[in-house]
Amino acid sequence: MVNVAKAQDETTAAEANTGVAIFAGGCFWCVESDFDHVEGVRETVSGYIGGKSDNPTYKTHTANGDREAVRIVYDPSVVSYDALLRAFFRTVDPTDDGGQFCDRGHSYTTAVYALNEAQAALAEAAKADAAKVLDQPIATEVVSAPTFWPAEEYHQDFHAKNPIRYRYYRNGCGRDKQVEALWGDQARDGIGKK
Repeated sequence: MVNVAKAQDETTAAEANTGVAIFAGGCFWCVESDFDHVEGVRETVSGYIGGKSDNPTYKTHTANGDREAVRIVYDPSVVSYDALLRAFFRTVDPTDDGGQFCDRGHSYTTAVYALNEAQAALAEAAKADAAKVLDQPIATEVVSAPTFWPAEEYHQDFHAKNPIRYRYYRNGCGRDKQVEALWGDQARDGIGKK
């Protein structure tokens, strides 16, 4: 179970009447792009989480033990945390314990960073649902959220700032094809048009 005492209260940084979710799903450019298309999502921020030292950077996050992650600020009157979890699981390969798609290593593994016990319980239920649908063990961890460190500005909204480079990377990595092969009709469920 998640140790809520260690979880950082990310909601204090968000506006009133919003929720916060933190997901690690491989390349943060792709996770950010996916959730920017979800109705009710107000903001996505690429960053690092879970490492040994403060203030990780792109150059240090792998050695520091961080995962690439995205902090999602959303309007719970439009989209629920449960719906975000469903969308998250259906945009990654949660059975892969070695990374995601062409990106390998711990920094690209999947995790749900719960901010409280309610999020942890919903995340565990979503994980169990994924295991049932896929009929496979799920490698995605559900853990208490430590400090989230925003990535450098050039990583933020990379898909919008550098669309050609981003599409080349995403297609070359095979992310969408592998998600569709794994999830079938449920692939990208809850994510708007790319």
